[in-house]
Amino acid sequence: MPELPEVETVRLGLNKFLPGLKVKSVSFDWPKGFPNSKRLVDTKLIGSSILKVDRRGKVIIIPLSSGYSLLIHLKMTGQLVFTKDHDRFGAGHPNDSLVSKLPDRSTRVTFVFNNDARLYFNDQRKFGWVKLEASNGLYENNAFLKKLGPEPLEKDYTYEQFRNALSSRKKSTIKAVILDQTVLAGVGNIYADEGLFAARIHPAEKVENISQIKLRRLFKALIEIMSLSISLGGSSDRNYVDAEGKRGSYLKFAKVFRREGQDCPECGGKISKIRVAGRGTHVCNRCQKLKTSIDKK
Repeated sequence: MPELPEVETVRLGLNKFLPGLKVKSVSFDWPKGFPNSKRLVDTKLIGSSILKVDRRGKVIIIPLSSGYSLLIHLKMTGQLVFTKDHDRFGAGHPNDSLVSKLPDRSTRVTFVFNNDARLYFNDQRKFGWVKLEASNGLYENNAFLKKLGPEPLEKDYTYEQFRNALSSRKKSTIKAVILDQTVLAGVGNIYADEGLFAARIHPAEKVENISQIKLRRLFKALIEIMSLSISLGGSSDRNYVDAEGKRGSYLKFAKVFRREGQDCPECGGKISKIRVAGRGTHVCNRCQKLKTSIDKK
């Protein structure tokens, strides 16, 4: 599933192509992935112009001139592919739909714009969705958006906010807490593993057992690693193609994620893959020792 840096990469790419385009038509083949009434589509989508491309957590938000917004969640296998003449921007699940002729068998929604550009929403497993909702009060009224925690890359997000959010879940494992989107919006498996390794915290450690020094390290690491990933175009050399056709390259620099069985770049020990918070988790047990008592260092 895309995480905050990947969705931000999508936002940045689409922002180069979509603003100012007028929606000429829309078609779809999976009603659950496009749960919008014909009346709403005809009056609030068709003929409206795209103002910009925003993001909240892992959700792409596209405000329209009609006073409504398109909300797009890629979920597990979603893709967004923009095409216009020789321009092509693709992002999402790693399959040939990113580079092949579209629409194809995975295409769920197709937007056609006034200049004959197209935006395809592809989704093999049909978990993603595209919804139309009123822009006014969107963040307060949408059930999904209003539950999201703060954005870790916002300039005004502080360590004190981070620490206080974690302190309400003292008995939980640290990985479970930072994966909880109501605590922190946008952090997923890749950045949880990488951030915890950088902070030298075992993913299964209880929050109450982690020192303030290490929590501050984790706070800083999550921000730095996600910012680095955005600058490199996302986390995968397979999943994402940015607006210049460059593939995301962050995973080439990952220290632990998908490196099970390999040597730890810091201590030379073996990186292992375990299960924490219901997710496959990558850890160096030498660098990230699991404490049995409160760490007061």
